[in-house]
Amino acid sequence: QYFVKVVPTQYHFADGRVMNTNQFAYTEHFRAIEAHGASRTLPGVFFFYDISPILVKFQETSRSLAHFLTSVCAIVGGVFTVVGIIDSLLYHGSKARCSSAS
Repeated sequence: QYFVKVVPTQYHFADGRVMNTNQFAYTEHFRAIEAHGASRTLPGVFFFYDISPILVKFQETSRSLAHFLTSVCAIVGGVFTVVGIIDSLLYHGSKARCSSAS
């Protein structure tokens, strides 16, 4: 037995093209037929389809140069902050160690 889930999907590209397609997911269930004895199952391949009523849309977008530059500044600022914290911890740790040794 195969259980197939079908989800309708649309891809909207930045150039205006639209592609209609489907996403599929399946699971399989196998049941062996007994060789001896009265089996009540018929041999065969069975497909059960579950078609989703919800459409999934993927929209391709692009970001501006200002958004990119803001992200780069945020990364540089975060790195600078973390390095400053580590430097401060090392400085105060070594200063405390030197003053306790004296």
